[in-house]
Amino acid sequence: MTSRRVLTRVRARHALARPAVPAALAALAVLGAGAAQLPAAQAAGQQAAGARVIPGGAGAASAADGQVPISVTAAARKAAVAPVGKLMSVDIMIVSHSALPARAVARVARLPGVQAARAVDAARIQVNGKFVAMLGVDPSTFRDFAAGPTARSSELWRSVVAGGIAVSYTMGKQDNLPLGGTVKVAGKQLESLRVGGFGTVGIGGVDAVISDQVARPLGFPVGNAIMVSAPHAQIASLVRKIKARMPHGAAVEPLVTTAATGRPAAAGTVGDSSGASVGSGTTSGQLGSTLSITQLVAMLKAAVSRVGLPYVWGAAGPDSFDCSGLVQWAFAQAGIVMPRVAADQARTGPAISLSQLQPGDLLFYHTDPTAPDYVSHVAIYLGKGLEVQAPEPGQDVQIVPVWLGSEFAGAVQVDPAIAAQVAGNPVG
Repeated sequence: MTSRRVLTRVRARHALARPAVPAALAALAVLGAGAAQLPAAQAAGQQAAGARVIPGGAGAASAADGQVPISVTAAARKAAVAPVGKLMSVDIMIVSHSALPARAVARVARLPGVQAARAVDAARIQVNGKFVAMLGVDPSTFRDFAAGPTARSSELWRSVVAGGIAVSYTMGKQDNLPLGGTVKVAGKQLESLRVGGFGTVGIGGVDAVISDQVARPLGFPVGNAIMVSAPHAQIASLVRKIKARMPHGAAVEPLVTTAATGRPAAAGTVGDSSGASVGSGTTSGQLGSTLSITQLVAMLKAAVSRVGLPYVWGAAGPDSFDCSGLVQWAFAQAGIVMPRVAADQARTGPAISLSQLQPGDLLFYHTDPTAPDYVSHVAIYLGKGLEVQAPEPGQDVQIVPVWLGSEFAGAVQVDPAIAAQVAGNPVG
């Protein structure tokens, strides 16, 4: 009954004209086009007892909302890490399948508008049997690029220096990982890494960080990625200049929404370069492509058909889902390619005001206390004040009233062409 009522409203409302909205610049997900994917190392068939533990220890500790949950060992207490400095955004990510030349960082750092550039190791790698985008970093130089609460947690970065793994708040909590316990990480060899903290770095799609010293035996390419902070630069122009200085095959992708000026918008901004904030009711520019009526009906029918199926972090259907997995799967049933994570789905079209909402639009939320400006939840608008979502562990896919509380981040009208571009060519 719910499905028939929703689809009837969709057919009736889709004929309504939508105000002109600007076409948007696409921002590909980090690691979406060019990062290495490491072998599974037969992780499913190996026992934890056969893995090398880096390091051992227990004694998990938790923190209140708004702080970073951490677990501190004796080794972590002794580890040296530089104090946090000036926080910087990651506006552009450069990723290659193999190590980038040592001079590449210096070339980028000298470009006008670049505030800082840092090399890191990047790969998709299995954690407890699930592929996760992970960075190998020097915690002392990397922490300034993380989201505020995570960046300021010296204990978390000491745990990384001591050989542990820091995972995103969402991954840690919703995948029920053992804070202070161990997870199996499968690269060139199987390792058992201690979970030292739950802290989101705020770089789209990245759910785990280890030290570069731990990344090496796992087989990460050395220095195959560069983070670029350029908060006041003309992003499109800067991307072109960087591409001209990078080896063939290296992906150079903006990770931020760009305002009408071409400069990066604030972290967590929803939608591409519309220049209009949710609720403003203002739009300008050229109308982008939208879903056809056939695509829209197919997508919504698919989404509501999943009601009652369980939430599982990292799942993308057809029998279990996390929030962005439901969105990706539902759109796929209509032949539309979507990126995998909510932060990137927020860039799949122009931001729209609440007065412009129509069935099929996406609603976004900031729900991560360790990265309060990071888009971490998504739902599909059904019309008549209702949304369909995969909420959290212990709950099933559900249809609920749209929630517009303090965590509401904004809404996006999906443009299939932009969505496909943002999705890029995911590794794996």
